[in-house]
Amino acid sequence: MTPDEARQELLRLRSSIDNLDAALVHLLAERFKCTEQVGRLKANAGMPPADPAREAVQIARLRALSETSGLDPHFAEKFLNVIIAEVIQNHRQFLDE
Repeated sequence: MTPDEARQELLRLRSSIDNLDAALVHLLAERFKCTEQVGRLKANAGMPPADPAREAVQIARLRALSETSGLDPHFAEKFLNVIIAEVIQNHRQFLDE
């Protein structure tokens, strides 16, 4: 492969990465719209912001999905834990409203 061909391939790959990053952001935005509704529902019903049993099921499900998708399950779990922590923080704010 020539340097020019390598640069073209690099541009193509980076374009794909940019598109995937945009899709991830949009998916996360949609996910947080749903979790906001869950948080408001829980706050109005007097339910706790965190649901450890649900979180454990979600982590196990995501680990299994990541294994079948060729993604490091440990990384997938860390990623989901960041999301869960943010969701719980948001749910706690709804309790204060």
